[in-house]
Amino acid sequence: MLNRSGTYKTNLSGEAEYKSFCPTPLPPNPPLALDDEAIELLIKANKALAVLDKMTQLIPNTNLFISMYIRKEALMSSQIEGAQATLEDILDPLIEANTNRNVADVIKYIKATEYALARLKELPLCNRLIKEVHTVLLTDVRGGEKTPGEFRRSQNWIGGMCSMLKNARFIPPLLFDMEEAISDLEKYMNADDSLDTLIRAALIHYQFETIHPFLDGNGRVGRLLITLFLIQKKVLTSPTLYISYFLKKNRIEYYDRLSEVRRTGNYEQWVKFFLQAVYESAEDALTAIEKLIALHTKNESALTKSGRSSANLLRLLNYLEANPIINIAKTASALNLSFNSTSIAVNKLCNTGILNKTSPNRRNRTFSYGAYLEILRDGT
Repeated sequence: MLNRSGTYKTNLSGEAEYKSFCPTPLPPNPPLALDDEAIELLIKANKALAVLDKMTQLIPNTNLFISMYIRKEALMSSQIEGAQATLEDILDPLIEANTNRNVADVIKYIKATEYALARLKELPLCNRLIKEVHTVLLTDVRGGEKTPGEFRRSQNWIGGMCSMLKNARFIPPLLFDMEEAISDLEKYMNADDSLDTLIRAALIHYQFETIHPFLDGNGRVGRLLITLFLIQKKVLTSPTLYISYFLKKNRIEYYDRLSEVRRTGNYEQWVKFFLQAVYESAEDALTAIEKLIALHTKNESALTKSGRSSANLLRLLNYLEANPIINIAKTASALNLSFNSTSIAVNKLCNTGILNKTSPNRRNRTFSYGAYLEILRDGT
């Protein structure tokens, strides 16, 4: 069966028969036909991204905000795949002692994102980079037995826990077809195209998920590709768009719309959904940045007016914006202060209401920047 997006191939016969999907190369042919709704969404999404990117470049402590946004996107992207972890879990200052399999998955995603962003300065967005990122994502965690850093050498499928090839919801391309398709996608990511960058990002994500080149981790790598492509094309200068916020809220529709492209060749409905995701995610990120800036200004002003604006207090306040859950020993080491000096500064911030004690254990007491966490927690 052939449609605009690809072909279903019949493999084997009898009881063992199954149909795999072989996607056609990008861009779609016939070309995309965008209606007025799609064009309006495209304009809104691009405008929201431009405002977000400009705001990100103007804020103080840009790197601190970015580090938090990377963590939030990693958490929500992992939650789409079923990871049972919270924002507090991945910000735990004692995470090395308290890590479980779910938290480890998120931490690996954060490391994979940071690795990818650094590597993107040296390499174009290519299959080599994608495989290196996959290595970081899956080594030494759940799925680590599924050939990290290598495209699959066996057939995979998508379905419930007990599904097999014959009753799978979707069967990606055969090995030969997969190798050809992922090579074509690599060329498309680095080719010139008259389509808007956001539309291309939508098509690339769809195509990667359809090719499903790895035995595990395809969803997380595919969502990371969105950010990497937008940065490579200079639509974003930093990874402040957490698109998994929208995709997680609309998880069933997300999968259904990807499936609809394969079933009917209707790329347009997927593109509109994707543009809505970009628009809402950018608006949410912008709102969060504005709240975080206001919170920083308010607390810095409160410390100054109360006469408590010592260098140590301001350093601690800045540290909290990258580490909103702390304990005294680790914070003292990070700030190169004595335990007692750090303890005094922490107690002063508790007295002003900026910090809250979250653990009664005197030996390993933890404190949280509650108002900051509340802003970041939205959607997670």
